[in-house]
Amino acid sequence: MEAFIESTATTIINAPSENIDVTEWLFTLKDEEYQACSKAHIAGGSSMDSNGKRMSINVEQVADNLLIQHYIEEVSQRNHCRVNSDSDSISALGKTKLKITWELKIKPITTDSCELTNHVIVALTDDFFEALKKANITDLEPVRNEIHLNLKAHNEEETPLFAKDIEMKALSGIWKK
Repeated sequence: MEAFIESTATTIINAPSENIDVTEWLFTLKDEEYQACSKAHIAGGSSMDSNGKRMSINVEQVADNLLIQHYIEEVSQRNHCRVNSDSDSISALGKTKLKITWELKIKPITTDSCELTNHVIVALTDDFFEALKKANITDLEPVRNEIHLNLKAHNEEETPLFAKDIEMKALSGIWKK
């Protein structure tokens, strides 16, 4: 997958990294918890794909783009989770598809704190290019700049709120080894 845009945001979690399981956090996040992590979050839940892999299903409105994401687990470790989605994108261009990779990493800083990295990669699909063509959009730079600004703002909003939720659960001992 060739990245069209990507965004990375980091923040501190005031809990020991060994008390965190970021993969379990992602796949057990309740709808109301997901919604509390961004004003753009509409709904969240989990399921399984046809191959038995866990799936995080998220609906969010980033700028004028409604995204329905079906994230399937690729990397499932306590300190590293990566999921991939062929996401439905509904915007002024119509209904298209985007490929999105979402990656969360936990890195210890001290015995009582760690860093959360929230990394999102968006790749365009043939379907999306066809929608651009139908809209007579041939210059990708304005599209890239707009999507990047919107993704960056969204990532910077949700990352500290994800960290707060993870921190609360880590301090409760929910994932303690």
